[in-house]
Amino acid sequence: MPTDTAGGPSARFDALFAAALAAYRNAYAPYSKFSVGAAVLTDDGRVFSGCNVENAAYPQGQCAEATALGRMASEGGRRIVEAVVIGGTPGDGLLCTPCGGCRQRLREFGAPDLPIHVCGPEGLRRTATLEALLPLSFGPDNLAGR
Repeated sequence: MPTDTAGGPSARFDALFAAALAAYRNAYAPYSKFSVGAAVLTDDGRVFSGCNVENAAYPQGQCAEATALGRMASEGGRRIVEAVVIGGTPGDGLLCTPCGGCRQRLREFGAPDLPIHVCGPEGLRRTATLEALLPLSFGPDNLAGR
């Protein structure tokens, strides 16, 4: 399994991957035909998943990570400790990493050392920390005490 500084997947990776894969399969991507699924693990052990949802008015679409985080927040989750993102097609080998906006969304609920597992539908392709994907990030700690 290729990794960056995040190390390998946790014991919960299989459950996270399964949740993200189910969301990937339910993605609403009639325009791009590019499905994405995501799942996040909270610090209390809950898993929340989401898929990308496109819209004919293109800017109104929503990323899979944003969907998963919205579900998490609506159910009281506030801290994520691991994430999985699935995109692409089996065997294409391409990395579907979170977009810039979603990297910032993940930073709102996760620490710089948050492991993000970038997968294809067939399994893990690479693991990186949020810090590797969003170096020198601006997060909640920058606003502490304000």
